[in-house]
Amino acid sequence: MPSLSVFGAQWGDEGKGKIIDNLARDHDLVVRYQGGANAGHTVVVGGEKFVLHQIPSGILHDGKRNVIAGGLAIDPATLLREIDGLSERGIEVHPGNLCVSGAAHVIFEHHRRIDRLSERWLGDGRIGTTGRGIGPCYADKAARTGLRIADLVDPDRLRQRLGAVLAEKNALIGDVHGEETLDFEAELSAALAFGERLAPFVADTGAEVRAAYREGKRILFEGAQGVLLDIDHGTYPYVTSSNTGVHGIGPGVGFPPNQIDRAWGIAKAYCTRVGEGPFPTEDEGECGERLRDEGNEYGATTGRPRRCGWFDAVAVRYALELNGAQGWIMTNLDVLSAFSEISVASAYELDGRAVDRYPAALASLAGVVPRYESRPGWMEDITGVRHYGDLPGAARDYVEWIETLVGVPIVLLSVGPERDQVIPRGL
Repeated sequence: MPSLSVFGAQWGDEGKGKIIDNLARDHDLVVRYQGGANAGHTVVVGGEKFVLHQIPSGILHDGKRNVIAGGLAIDPATLLREIDGLSERGIEVHPGNLCVSGAAHVIFEHHRRIDRLSERWLGDGRIGTTGRGIGPCYADKAARTGLRIADLVDPDRLRQRLGAVLAEKNALIGDVHGEETLDFEAELSAALAFGERLAPFVADTGAEVRAAYREGKRILFEGAQGVLLDIDHGTYPYVTSSNTGVHGIGPGVGFPPNQIDRAWGIAKAYCTRVGEGPFPTEDEGECGERLRDEGNEYGATTGRPRRCGWFDAVAVRYALELNGAQGWIMTNLDVLSAFSEISVASAYELDGRAVDRYPAALASLAGVVPRYESRPGWMEDITGVRHYGDLPGAARDYVEWIETLVGVPIVLLSVGPERDQVIPRGL
């Protein structure tokens, strides 16, 4: 089965970068299909830390084709800084190992401005965006006023389309928000420079991925943010602006959904969330603080402290079911070594009744109370373990208990940040 989709099964930050880096060794193409530069995938190789924002995690392996597909909102300045930063560290990025879809939409300075200004107007109802312009860029895509990478490499078309768009955006920035407007010539000059540098990377990525599948090449689809942040199926409106799960691959890449052969979710052994929105198992006390400290739970892109809490079996079960996952990967199991007792939300309580399904409505989710069950911890360092049978008995009991609660087999465990700190289950 040549294609595998790997997606986050919580609110993002599940350790996808490390897992995708690990799986990339056995694949020919690594394809990113949605999201923007707010997704920070962290990979540690030989003690050296790499944080990837838009480039797929397969870039750290020789001989892999990394694809930035049409479903992304690309910040060209950030992408070029990422390319240059990797090259400075000895990871050469070139059109042979990286390609960018001409259909991907472009984030401009006016998107970032509007993103920050809109959040200010929302007050207590703010979503908690990173202010990187991703939402406004996707909004323009839906409104059919957005500019794409193909426009950046066509100077005449770029001048015409950017001029029309900036006239509207400057009216919004100046007349509605009362802020200083943007200079068209300066914005055009920057965009032309971006287009010139990115032109060698531009390709028909959908056609390339479809051809690779026909040829029997192994394809790894890399999800960015988690399923619970999905624009349609997450905790709306506290979500990202794209489809984060398997169902984002078809439109995001231009790839037939019936050729996605396998789907694996990724979830931490506990839960975290960044930004606003409901989080049923959030622990704002001592346990949450300890999870944050032990797991170094700070955003790879923003540095923001993550909200932390115990594993939510109801939420993860929903995410895996929604995406048809045949297996999943548990990360950060080593973090729980600091606890003598470990709790898990096995169900919710809503209006005095038990709920074992994830509520579809945000109002219902905000009203749920987790029903916790507990198991003893193991209080041993497991970061050096590489075989499942060598884990402490209490750790194996925890893994198998979670597996039963979720109803989908765990195929891999991560016990540290390094790429080799993984334990296959052999299922």
